Amino acid sequence: MNWTVYLSGEIHTDWRDQIESGVRKAGLTVTLTGPVTHHEASDDCGVAILGAEADKFWHDHKGAQINAIRTRSLLAEADIVVVRFGEKYKQWNAAFDAGYASALGKPLIVMHQDEHAHALKEVDAAALAVTKTPDQVVEILRYVTNGKLAGYTD
Repeated sequence: MNWTVYLSGEIHTDWRDQIESGVRKAGLTVTLTGPVTHHEASDDCGVAILGAEADKFWHDHKGAQINAIRTRSLLAEADIVVVRFGEKYKQWNAAFDAGYASALGKPLIVMHQDEHAHALKEVDAAALAVTKTPDQVVEILRYVTNGKLAGYTD
């Protein structure tokens, strides 16, 4: 079986690349998907495609709606959803994606550091795993996709 894993969350670090590299090194049959991570393109897609808006609210609204086409479609197709909350910015969109994935009944893996544990307690409660590192995510994916736990033999 080829598993589809949606990677949601902060776009300012290389955590997605680390997971992709780990998945590749482990030889997992996993397809990784996610949002558009080019910040400016994501912000401006609505006005670039549908026309300029004088009011920033409508500028952002158009972009959010077009981005939602991708996000909702890929979340619906995912077998597993990973949501990373970074240190630098509050990722409201990541929290929304976590709630949306949970409502769809998708297995949810959350990644964040200890300082965000209190703020994310409801998100963590909905997750099937709460991790701190991309390596932990890769190990979970290795285990759930092929039933093998590193260091254990049959």
